[in-house]
Amino acid sequence: MRMDFLTLFPGMFESVFSHSILARAAERGHVSFHTHDIRDYTDDKHNKVDDYPYGGGAGLVLKPQPVFDAAAQVKSAGDAPPDRVILLCPQGKPFKQEDARELAGEERLMFICGHYEGYDERIREHLITDEYSIGDFVLTGGELGAMVMADSITRLLPGVLGNEQSAHTDSFEDGLLEYPQYTRPADFRGMKVPDILLSGDHGKIAEWRQNQARKRTKERRPDLWEKYTDQT
Repeated sequence: MRMDFLTLFPGMFESVFSHSILARAAERGHVSFHTHDIRDYTDDKHNKVDDYPYGGGAGLVLKPQPVFDAAAQVKSAGDAPPDRVILLCPQGKPFKQEDARELAGEERLMFICGHYEGYDERIREHLITDEYSIGDFVLTGGELGAMVMADSITRLLPGVLGNEQSAHTDSFEDGLLEYPQYTRPADFRGMKVPDILLSGDHGKIAEWRQNQARKRTKERRPDLWEKYTDQT
């Protein structure tokens, strides 16, 4: 997969993409990350990419020209244009695990990361295919949201995780939160691992884990529990 990021702050991505699973995935050829500075595409002699909104109001709005021109140039790079052009914004669809799974099936994604008060509406209406938000809170810009999505999507690509089963047992994959996990020692300062996990009975362990996942989801995320029970 190829991911392109249109941003005013490409340096924000360097650290995230150069560590851990994302770095290994790129090194092994499972994914490539490309950042593009929107300012490089402005035709304003002062290198401005924003302006005051028509009708008045607080803040500045990202102008359409540099975004459209950046997107056109980036689309022409690579073997094929992006399958999806994603806008990060508070008005977007809440990003869920099922969205990550769907997007992981694409060959190429483009993310547009805004700043300031928002985007010129023509960007939203004529350029993008999807709008996503990572939560009901306000961030300075779309960069962090794009990085969160990139991480979530990348780990679902074939061959990225050392153990392919890891992705299938994560929280949200089956509609439940993940069950409790323990490792050595079995007794740490009087705090003991549940006996069932030491029994060697894999059938009973699987049943315990499923029950714990249901219990944890019901207690901590009643919204997920309601959705899970409706589906089952």
